[in-house]
Amino acid sequence: MNAPAHDTRCPWARTPEETAYHDHEWGVPVRDDRRHFEFLVLEGAQAGLSWLTVLRRREGYRSAFAGFDPAAVAAFDESRMAALQQDTRIIRNRLKIASAVRNARAFLRVQEEFGSYDSYIWRFTGGRPVQNQWRSIEEVPATTPLSDRISRDMKQRGFNFVGSTIVYALMQATGMVNDHLVTCPRHAPVRALGEGM
Repeated sequence: MNAPAHDTRCPWARTPEETAYHDHEWGVPVRDDRRHFEFLVLEGAQAGLSWLTVLRRREGYRSAFAGFDPAAVAAFDESRMAALQQDTRIIRNRLKIASAVRNARAFLRVQEEFGSYDSYIWRFTGGRPVQNQWRSIEEVPATTPLSDRISRDMKQRGFNFVGSTIVYALMQATGMVNDHLVTCPRHAPVRALGEGM
């Protein structure tokens, strides 16, 4: 059996958009609340679709959702949500749009309670990323006991579209876990970022 090739990018990153996202963002620890909210909106929008579909609409989302300002999105009313259902720059799913607004309101409550969403979410990992050592894409889980626990907590706080699979994708996107394969050239740099926290 041949040993796995080294310096091979994670196999899900195939298109230019996915490659740029993989090489510059995926797994990098996020500490900024607006960036956390951006990923919360985007991962919720992705449910049932490919991440590429969302990446290609990311700038549309940025414009439609007030630069991912949770306070602004929390103020969206029924007419604003109805208008978003006609906006071809985003995924025009009524439930996903309403979820983004509901999640913005829950996000503000978490900020009020914990000082920041960042403080709230990172306490689940003790403030540092989980460093995984996957050798193949088949090993990478869709959920973990930790994502189950975070999902339950977020739902209790009024968030929705935060099932365990979406939460685990959020953890990957925001660097709470390093799921770059050990053969990927991004694994070590992302690990170093986490160890420096």
